[in-house]
Amino acid sequence: MDSLLFALNTTMPVFLTMAFGILLRRSGIMNAEFASKVNTFVFKIALPFNLFIQLSPMDFFKTWDTKFVLFCFLTTAASIAIAWIIAQFCIEPSVRGEFVQASYRSSASLLGLAYIQNMYGNGAMGGLMILGSVPLYNIAAVLILELLRPGNQRDAQNLSISRKLPHLLLEVVTNPIILGVMAGFLWSVLRLPLPAVLEKTCRNISQTATPMGLIAMGATLEPQKIRGKLGPSLLASALKLFGFAVLFTPLAVLLGFRTEKLIACLVMFGSAATFSGYVMARNMGHEGTLSQTVVILTTLLSAFTLTIFIWLLRGMALL
Repeated sequence: MDSLLFALNTTMPVFLTMAFGILLRRSGIMNAEFASKVNTFVFKIALPFNLFIQLSPMDFFKTWDTKFVLFCFLTTAASIAIAWIIAQFCIEPSVRGEFVQASYRSSASLLGLAYIQNMYGNGAMGGLMILGSVPLYNIAAVLILELLRPGNQRDAQNLSISRKLPHLLLEVVTNPIILGVMAGFLWSVLRLPLPAVLEKTCRNISQTATPMGLIAMGATLEPQKIRGKLGPSLLASALKLFGFAVLFTPLAVLLGFRTEKLIACLVMFGSAATFSGYVMARNMGHEGTLSQTVVILTTLLSAFTLTIFIWLLRGMALL
C-alpha cells in the first residue's frame, strides 16, 4: 500500500493538472489559440530556464555519468529501429512515418522533469536523460517523416535529405531545450557564480514550466478525435506505454541505475508521446490523425501505466 500511494502521489498530480487544462478549455477560459501560445512559451522560455536552474548549481564532475547518457542514446536508437521494423511488416505505407515517430518519441522534457521533480525535487538526471535522447529524437523524426512521407513526393522545390541535413543539425543545436541543457552544464563546469537577483528571477520563470505546460497540454487535447487509424494508433500507444519500458527498464536495472536515473529512464521509455510530433508530422506532409490519436491515448493512459511501473519498482526498492 505504501508503494501504491507513493506511485499515485507521483503520477496523479500530473494527470489532474492536465485534466484541469481540459476543464479550462471546455469552460471557455482557455481556447486552442491561447493554449498553443502557452505551449510555445513553455517550450522556448520556461523549460530552458527550468533546465538551466536545475543543472547550473550541481557539481558537474560529480553528477556527470557517461554510462547513463550513452544508455539513453543507445536505447533511444534501438527503440527507433524496433518501431521502424514493426512498421515495415504491420503498418500500411501511408502512416508508417507517423507510426514510427509516435512509437518512440516521448514528452521527455516536460513530463520527464515533472515526474522526477515530483519524486526527488531535483531534475539533474532529467537533464542528462534529455541530453542523451532529445537530439536523437529530433534528428530521427525529420529523417523518418521525410523518408516515409505518403507517396514520398518530391518536387523541384523540395530539397533532398543530404541538402537538408546541415539545416536540420542547425535546428537541433539551436533547439531551446538543448540550449537550456548546455547552458546549465556550461555554468556548472565553469563553476560560475549566479547572483541572488538573477538566480531568483530564473527560478521564478522556471517554476512556470511544469504547471503551465501540463495545463496547456490538457487544453490542446481533443478526445473526440480518437477515430480512424485506430489499429495502428493502439499498436503505437502500446509500444510507447508498455513495449519499450518492459524491454529496456530491466536492462537499466541490471546496469545499476537507481532512483532518479531509473525514473528518468522509465519516463523516457514509457511516458506519453509528445504533441510536437503531431505538429511536425502535419508540417511535413502527413495527415496527422494517427499522431494526434497516439498523443491523446498515451497522455490519458500514461498516468495509470506509469503508476503501475512506479509501484512495481518501488516495491522492489529500486526507487
